[in-house]
Amino acid sequence: MSSEGSSYGDIHRYEPPRESTAAALAIVLLTVVEVVFVGLFTYGLVSGWALSEFGNMYMGGILAVIFIDLAFILMLYRKEFLPDVMIVKKRRRKWEDLYVRQDDIDGTPFMEDPWEGVKRALYPYYKK
Repeated sequence: MSSEGSSYGDIHRYEPPRESTAAALAIVLLTVVEVVFVGLFTYGLVSGWALSEFGNMYMGGILAVIFIDLAFILMLYRKEFLPDVMIVKKRRRKWEDLYVRQDDIDGTPFMEDPWEGVKRALYPYYKK
């Protein structure tokens, strides 16, 4: 769905999420796996698995699996359950806010007041 509005803040494109049942089931299953691995990691910390030579690597591997599983959960949620929205924004140059006032966007006369030009060249944040 697209709109023709071009003023700032208008929604230019809105695509509703798919909200598939398969993605919801996958998120639930991945969450169960996440809880199992968090419980295993917690049990390993309490039991002192990290004190042995290979237990430390085992705990690191469990922690890596926890974060990878969490990444897949968030990826599925973002892709399947959040809408795709594009909002019209004002495009600006990086320096525009610092050196150009709103009334001077189209430019200033070359030799209107030489003293004002010198002050503005020496101090770019000069305001009238």
